[in-house]
Amino acid sequence: MSPTAQLPDLLPDCDHSPTGIDGVTWNIMGQVYTPKQYDDQQFVWHATFPEESFVPPHTHPEQDEYLSPLNGSVDVVINGVRSTVHAGEVGHLPKGIPHAFYNNSGKVVQAIFWAEPAGELPALYRRIHNIANPRKVTEISPEFGVVFEPPISSAN
Repeated sequence: MSPTAQLPDLLPDCDHSPTGIDGVTWNIMGQVYTPKQYDDQQFVWHATFPEESFVPPHTHPEQDEYLSPLNGSVDVVINGVRSTVHAGEVGHLPKGIPHAFYNNSGKVVQAIFWAEPAGELPALYRRIHNIANPRKVTEISPEFGVVFEPPISSAN
């Protein structure tokens, strides 16, 4: 959607240091999320996706979500249509439409994500930190405005 040259204009004011707000880092299903900025308007986090990791189809009824890989690429499925977002590009995951993302790049991928408005995502991430059971994560998520679709595998 957007080349690297436009990225700084789209990204909120977030620092790119390895530490998060108040030193917080969340482990969510083997992925590491580090919050960078949070206010009513937006929530920004740095994500580390191990090889072959994925976030299954889910919907944010009230939030637009964006992602920008810093290295490698991330496969994105929006409403059943697959595309690839490469380093320096910005992918838009529209509110109200099921989306998923996969690290099929063969290496660890670092990315910046942000959601507008922030909604309940920070509270959800605090709640599901270190929960290893995917079923439990999908059961908790609707309380915080994220609804997961039926599970799919990373091979899809």
